[in-house]
Amino acid sequence: FSAIKFYRLAMQLVPDIEFKITYTRSPDGDGVGKRCVEDNKEDDKMADLLSDFQQQLTLQESSVKLCQPEVDVSQTHISVLPLELLMYIFRWVVSSDLDLRSLEQLSLVCRGFYICARDPEIWHQVCLKIWGRSCNKLVPYTSWREMFLERPRVRFDGVYISKTKYIRQGEQSLDGFYRAWHQVEYYRYLRFFPDGQVMMLTTPEDPQSIVPRLRTKNTRTDAILLGHYRLSQETDNQTKVFAVIMKKKEEKPIDYHKYRYFRRVPAQETDHSFHVGLQLCSSGRQRFNKLVWIHHSCHITYRSTGETAVTAFDIDKMYTPLFFARVKSFTAFSEKPL
Repeated sequence: FSAIKFYRLAMQLVPDIEFKITYTRSPDGDGVGKRCVEDNKEDDKMADLLSDFQQQLTLQESSVKLCQPEVDVSQTHISVLPLELLMYIFRWVVSSDLDLRSLEQLSLVCRGFYICARDPEIWHQVCLKIWGRSCNKLVPYTSWREMFLERPRVRFDGVYISKTKYIRQGEQSLDGFYRAWHQVEYYRYLRFFPDGQVMMLTTPEDPQSIVPRLRTKNTRTDAILLGHYRLSQETDNQTKVFAVIMKKKEEKPIDYHKYRYFRRVPAQETDHSFHVGLQLCSSGRQRFNKLVWIHHSCHITYRSTGETAVTAFDIDKMYTPLFFARVKSFTAFSEKPL
């Protein structure tokens, strides 16, 4: 209250006094202003950390390598390797599964690894594997890494899972006094691969027993469906995922002896395929972790005539959204480099 009193007195003496005062130091007198200036400098420095690291390594002597051992070691240090071999190791880290999370963790080792992990060629190849020819132009993004982080995409380091529950009416008891009700619970699993393939499985088994079986495409699970998917950027700025999946083909010879004493002929051979449409969304703090159903249909093709019968399913509450869950074992091993 004393400050307001003196401020009013000062305004009565000199109406524009606040415009005539020039501070030679911080008004607080405890160095707060100085600290604010230093913080702003640090923020500007962190804004372009990559160029800062590159400049520091350039100003050093030419004999200094990309990274140096912190302590003296008798074994050969990784800094002895040429830059080409080091970048090849980084491509193994990314691997064909596009494990960019491990690449980001590797960049935390030192300044040299940070520079290698920001190599535009690595991020460009990653974008090409995800979006193909549609990512030839960098605009409106400033870098290929920014395109990977900001552009909608499906995630490969885990599986999308949905859980559905419903009540089903059972048979009436023999005495007619009551009718049983069953609570049915099942899961849908959806696993995407960078090469454009997708796996889908509907089963009552819980994720702990199913997720390890979805690590590779050569799974022995009978009920699994395999197919291909594509990303579609619509005019309404929404990204959709369209997939065509079918069951593994198992050729079974026809037992004609079974129909030896009957006048009927074997049933027509058919191919079943499922067309799935999903909308890619983000929920909570995670990005691209939700898939909402927009289409589901079954296509039955008769091999003898080539005709196809289409049955579309109504998207109701039984089609619960699929949410992404990261699985560490999916990226624990690298089969081949990027």
